Amino acid sequence: MTIWYEEAGTGEPVVLLASSAADAGMWDAQWEPLAERFRVIRLDYRGFGRTPNAADAPYSDAGDVADVLATLGVERAALVASSYGCRVALQLGAMATRLVLMNPGSDLPKTPDVLAFGEEEDRLLELGDAQGAAELNARTWLGPEADEATRQRVTEMQRHAFTMQLAADPEPSQFEPDFSLADVKAPALIVTGPYDLEHFRQSARHLATELPDARLLELDWAGHLPALERPQEVTRLLLDYL
Repeated sequence: MTIWYEEAGTGEPVVLLASSAADAGMWDAQWEPLAERFRVIRLDYRGFGRTPNAADAPYSDAGDVADVLATLGVERAALVASSYGCRVALQLGAMATRLVLMNPGSDLPKTPDVLAFGEEEDRLLELGDAQGAAELNARTWLGPEADEATRQRVTEMQRHAFTMQLAADPEPSQFEPDFSLADVKAPALIVTGPYDLEHFRQSARHLATELPDARLLELDWAGHLPALERPQEVTRLLLDYL
């Protein structure tokens, strides 16, 4: 099993971990500017982008990321993550030099808006409607600053992922590694915005209080995927923080 990845630049390693509403392509706008100052690495999880949805044994996305970094000789890195990627980053927290967690989830109870989204997504996928489920994701996760081209791009990334995942036979078995927030010692910048679903806004505030060294940044224009909504502004934010 080969996990697709790429790297560029030299210097301190920076790993970009994508949302599960997209793939590594969500970082296209940040890729070259970050590579001018850092050794930047990104990858596609299994069943996303250019990585097949296959496994010979139970796996974890965090384990796959760790394996890629070991192949590259990277022991410590800054981890920049979006949405689901934040959970992967926290599972790898022991190796982080610093963290950027953009609209993370948490183990807090799911709010009604998240539950309603999940029910509708499941309904569409049970019908085999990958396009409809992808369009639902783009509507839900992108805030008002996203333009039509970005909405189409997210729809395409998500539809491709759903198509691979629906076709998997047998479906790969995935497990979630245990981790403790108290063990994540790296400084963390936690990003949230008013146009995200309530569970994620609550989770950002929760993590900002639970992580040992965290700062909360509220972007008054942001939805769930600010790196796609205002890419140049997020690039500047990352360069300044890292």
